[in-house]
Amino acid sequence: MPENNLSVEILNLIGKPFVDGGRGPDAYDCWGLCVEVYRCFGIELPDYKICCHDSEAFDKLYARDIQTRRRHDWPDVPTPAVLTIRFNSPKFVNHVGVYIGGGRFLHTREKTGVVIERVDSMYWKHRIEGFYSQK
Repeated sequence: MPENNLSVEILNLIGKPFVDGGRGPDAYDCWGLCVEVYRCFGIELPDYKICCHDSEAFDKLYARDIQTRRRHDWPDVPTPAVLTIRFNSPKFVNHVGVYIGGGRFLHTREKTGVVIERVDSMYWKHRIEGFYSQK
């Protein structure tokens, strides 16, 4: 899929609400959204179910999962790539999104639901821990 030409499937996810443990099609949590976006790219990800508020468990899970992925530095990031975020926590990775190309990532949060954001925005660029793709 070209970087600036998102599929209708991915665009239809925008605005879907956040639900802890959500795996679609009507609501998603952050990992459930990653699984769905990767599916749109024809890639199956393992499913993990962890309460979104359990930052320590979330961090431990991704520390294990990331070992199976290749880390990329900005701006040399393939599409798609799991984006790990330290959101309101300097200690733990506690949020994920998916890099979808063109400097954008898709993610979901309780207050916003599914949205597209810029990786280089003042808000996100210092919270992003890394970009990871399949090895």
